[in-house]
Amino acid sequence: MDILWTGVFALLLIGYFALEGFDIGLGMLLPVLGRTQEGRDRVVAAMAPFVLAGEVWLVAVAGVLFGVFPSIEGDTLFGLYPLVVSLLLSWILRDAGLWFRRRLDGRVWRAAGDWAICIGSYGLALSWGMALVAMAGGLSGSPISLLGLGGGLVVAALFAFHGWTFASWRLPGQVTGASRTGRALLVSACAAAAPVTVLLAMLAPWLLEHTAPAGTLNVLSVILLPFAPLMVGAQVWVWRTFGPRRAADRLPSFF
Repeated sequence: MDILWTGVFALLLIGYFALEGFDIGLGMLLPVLGRTQEGRDRVVAAMAPFVLAGEVWLVAVAGVLFGVFPSIEGDTLFGLYPLVVSLLLSWILRDAGLWFRRRLDGRVWRAAGDWAICIGSYGLALSWGMALVAMAGGLSGSPISLLGLGGGLVVAALFAFHGWTFASWRLPGQVTGASRTGRALLVSACAAAAPVTVLLAMLAPWLLEHTAPAGTLNVLSVILLPFAPLMVGAQVWVWRTFGPRRAADRLPSFF
């Protein structure tokens, strides 16, 4: 059972990087891909339907971390405290920009929302990259370092590549001037998830040593695993509903 839940934790975290990475990347690239207000509206409308579906993976990661690895979640969160705060603030800022940028009219209000999306996305990418470096180092030093910043820049670059590929797949020829297939999007998703995949492979033995008792894992299996098909089904619905077949003029206009 400990192997099963460690695998579930790894799958959820990798899924978050693969399925939320392009949203973060698009937010970072928003000033570049959207040179006009109409262009930025198009980019935001293309990414917005996928944001909540991607964030569900992170919520699930947090739940599994608390339930399956209770002996390490406190030390991990404490060791990464500045980065956890940065992640939360960036998350709030990015989502606030998404949801409120069109709630009032006016160029200043819309521009503020766009910059909130961009800055929040950069904060997420850099914070995640620095957190991965700190965890790879065993949380032995400060989570904020030059090496960590380098890791943050690598993750930010991979997310930007994933976001550009997604825009080329979702809006072919419209904002990037290119068209990409689903296979190219899969490749960029694997690239975005590569850093966390390597980290999880490194930490797998350590994680297996710190799982909760078998009784706790059995209870979690009975309570949580039956909901897994619902989560997968919701993801499939989002991707089928808001895929590239939907024309640009039919994109949601409320983001």
